[in-house]
Amino acid sequence: MNLEITLTEEGNQSIITLAGEIDAYTAPDLKETFGIVTKKAGQEVIVDLEHVTYMDSTGLGLFIGALKSTKENDSELKLVNLQDRVYRLFQITGLDEIMDIKAAIRGGNE
Repeated sequence: MNLEITLTEEGNQSIITLAGEIDAYTAPDLKETFGIVTKKAGQEVIVDLEHVTYMDSTGLGLFIGALKSTKENDSELKLVNLQDRVYRLFQITGLDEIMDIKAAIRGGNE
C-alpha cells in the first residue's frame, strides 16, 4: 500500500512518475505533488502511470482536481502508460473522454 512519486521538472514540463497504489492512504502525497505542478501557468504536466497497479475513487478525484487546476492555470495534463485495469476506471467513469490519455495502454500481465 505504498506509492512512489518521482517528480522531474524541465522548463515548462513536469513529469510525475508513479509506482504502487493510489488510494485514500497514499492520496495526500500525490495531492501535494499535483498542487505544486498544476498551479504553474503554461505547464505541461505528464503523469506516467505505468507502474500503478491499483487506483480507487480517491485517486480518480485527485486526477479530476489536477485537471481543473491545470485548466485554471492555462496548463495541460496528460496521462501516459496506463495499465488496463487502471485505464478501465477512466473509461467506466467517462473521464477518458475529458482527459488527455496518451501512449500505449499496457496490460496487467507483463
